[in-house]
Amino acid sequence: MVKMKFNILNKFDDHKKFLVGLPKIVQRLDYFRILYSPKEFSNELLYAISRACNHICLVTLYLEGDQGGKKIIDALFRVKKIRPKIKIIILVDWHRARRGRIGSSKEYTNIDWYTDLVNKYPNTEIAIYGIPININEALGVFHLKGFIIDDQILYSGASLSDEYLHINTKYRYDRYHIIRNRQLSNIMLDYIDKELLSSRVSNKLGCESSLSKLNKYRKNDVRLLRRNLRRVCYCYQGNATFNELAIAPLVGLGKNSELNQAIYHLICSSKNKIILCTPYFNMPNVLINALIYLLHKGRNIEIIVGDKIANDFYIPSNKPFTLISVLPYLYELNLRYFLKKLQNYVDNKQLTVRMWKEGNNGYHVKGIWVDDEWQLLTGNNLNPRSLRFDLENALLIHDPCKMLLNQNNKELNTIRMHTSPIIHYTSLQHISNYPVKVGQFLHKIRKFRFDRLINRIL
Repeated sequence: MVKMKFNILNKFDDHKKFLVGLPKIVQRLDYFRILYSPKEFSNELLYAISRACNHICLVTLYLEGDQGGKKIIDALFRVKKIRPKIKIIILVDWHRARRGRIGSSKEYTNIDWYTDLVNKYPNTEIAIYGIPININEALGVFHLKGFIIDDQILYSGASLSDEYLHINTKYRYDRYHIIRNRQLSNIMLDYIDKELLSSRVSNKLGCESSLSKLNKYRKNDVRLLRRNLRRVCYCYQGNATFNELAIAPLVGLGKNSELNQAIYHLICSSKNKIILCTPYFNMPNVLINALIYLLHKGRNIEIIVGDKIANDFYIPSNKPFTLISVLPYLYELNLRYFLKKLQNYVDNKQLTVRMWKEGNNGYHVKGIWVDDEWQLLTGNNLNPRSLRFDLENALLIHDPCKMLLNQNNKELNTIRMHTSPIIHYTSLQHISNYPVKVGQFLHKIRKFRFDRLINRIL
């Protein structure tokens, strides 16, 4: 694989040349649909499962043992009963399945739930696989996305749980796309079969072996899988010209992956404007420098991030202090420092930063839009961890004739609905205004520069 060279002095043509050179497959406009709410996504996913005939492959970070997760499992059992020959598999991160949600009980985890399902329905042939991407969750997780149902892909960064499916009052907001494309479905399934399920560390969850920790032999197998995933990408022949609606599926692990190269070249290819969404503001320096370079060149940039209250790790100040609860404040400090350096671009309206907040709901939106011609659908958080440690994928959409413009604008306006622009960096809280324990901890880690390490791995 060609090593990634982040040189912001590259000419625009070099970035465009990379994007043009990516193989792409034709996508019909009437088979591409954007959804605009988690409830709509939940309903469409359940409907697609109920109508499946050949195969269902649900790829997600986790399948939670709550009402939302049980709804999905119940739907799978129903369709399996109606069509016994249908193939159903679920892929989740192995480490994440072995623990509960942060702050929840450790006594009954998702793997325990899967085991109960296997014992209760021993002959259903619904397989749940756990994939360990590294020997420790902190060093990398299985972060692929895509619910592949026959020739449809429901692509979202959402996992399968109450909040992502908006089962109760609280929700976590993401992006949701329904793409019907048999070739794309086959490409994604082929990668899963050849690179993941064939691996010796692919654990069929619900059996006794899945409950055991990684021994030294299995750790070696995990390292072997990781080494292999650094070298492989989606394998397919492109059939699209540069003048039609097309998709380039991308997958990668490690900083020199094809996906990371595509993210960098996509950002740097902008001629007019770029819109970027991420829930956590801790972008790596290479992307920060690229954005600053674009501002110097006169491009317009809009960044939409989540307020700290909308962060996965936010814990109200009246609840017990935990180390993980510091993260939303650390990300806010990152954003404050970024805006302080670039306040003049905010003043002249060239840089717009919006903060998403809607009650106590969560914000989990990721993506990049460039010049109304390109957009990236991905679960990638655009942070150092995603670019170095996690197994990620994405769909790069090329729309030279702006056929998706109306849908894209509606999606972006829906995202912006609960945002407010940051006019000045001082409108963000200073560390002295944070809860006492949070402020004290942040002062300590910044003193020894541990905040840089935390930003890289969380």
